[in-house]
Amino acid sequence: MGKDAALVVVDVQNDFCPGGALGVAGADKIIPLINQYIDLFEERGTQIVASRDWHPSVTSHFREFGGKWPSHCIQESSGAMFHAELRLPSSCLIFSKGTDPERDDYSALDARNGEGVSLSLFLKRKGVSHIYVCGLATDYCVLQTVLNGLKEGFRVTVLADAVRGVDLTPGDSERAQAEMKYAGASLTGIDAIGHYD
Repeated sequence: MGKDAALVVVDVQNDFCPGGALGVAGADKIIPLINQYIDLFEERGTQIVASRDWHPSVTSHFREFGGKWPSHCIQESSGAMFHAELRLPSSCLIFSKGTDPERDDYSALDARNGEGVSLSLFLKRKGVSHIYVCGLATDYCVLQTVLNGLKEGFRVTVLADAVRGVDLTPGDSERAQAEMKYAGASLTGIDAIGHYD
């Protein structure tokens, strides 16, 4: 970990946590661990970025307009805010996705900053070649971020103890982790990451 790496915290928002519009079981339980990762990466001078779903109120992503999901993470709503226990440092950069009403945008690498630059392009411009991914949800946005990252040429490590899945079909999260590994990602946890250089 260092200047050529980045920690990508995916969608740790109120609507994806228990009690939210699309709550993932146990999502709040991984937040203390994500905070540990944030502290560890910050100590090592690694770039930290966070993605967020940031949907307009009318979008083809939502069930009422022909999509798959109930309304969630609508721009500026309390559900779209990061969970109160998530400790993002002041240096963390925020990238928003799902802003186009005609696109789903699951991958955090498709998220954009205020200047319209995608996270993928931003990281490449910063010389980042290795991304570490944690957050929500294993079988959707984490999975697509990882697969997209590998296609974009990044080395990808999944912080597997700091992700949780939706599991619309039982076993989806396990299958997603197997798919990420098969595609070329490595999976690790806090015990191992603390010893990385």
